[in-house]
Amino acid sequence: MSTPSRPDRPGGFAVPADIEAMTRHPKAAGPGEPIRMHNPMCLGCGEDAPRGLHLVVRAGEGFTVETEMDVEPWMEGGPGVIHGGVLSTAFDEVMGTAPLLVGPSSVTVHLEVDFLAPVPIGSRLQLSARLLGRQRRKIYVEALGHVGDPDQPVAVGRSIFVTINAREHFADHVEHSQMADEHKQRLSRP
Repeated sequence: MSTPSRPDRPGGFAVPADIEAMTRHPKAAGPGEPIRMHNPMCLGCGEDAPRGLHLVVRAGEGFTVETEMDVEPWMEGGPGVIHGGVLSTAFDEVMGTAPLLVGPSSVTVHLEVDFLAPVPIGSRLQLSARLLGRQRRKIYVEALGHVGDPDQPVAVGRSIFVTINAREHFADHVEHSQMADEHKQRLSRP
């Protein structure tokens, strides 16, 4: 998978030249293993999310992850094709899982998806992402989606995540969660 960075886009995606070396976290999922779900109510990966995508993202070799998604009728945007927002959510989920290979909790600060071809309802979308590098708190990721032929991508995504302290980041909002009681002990301020 190779997508060029676009430094010509103001505020867009560009991987810095001084990227730090990364090492896979010793507790990271091994190739083919599912990566732990972070929140059962997550729209992207939550198994309990009533209207979610329910994606199961698996670790790949090196710094890669992958998942697949059946494109269902409720995901329709234009006639017979997936809605761009649903596709963007799937890209955010697969790219957002990749940083777990190097360990830190992180959140999306930049997400872009280039839509290259329509994705038909009833198709199976394959998504893969890889870590491009890390610079201090920023983690750079790219992803590719295809239906069938991996050499014919239907969309390409790029994102930047920043590492966080989950307790500090979510503490002021945990009470609004659908699973507030379960999260409060782990994420509330001491």
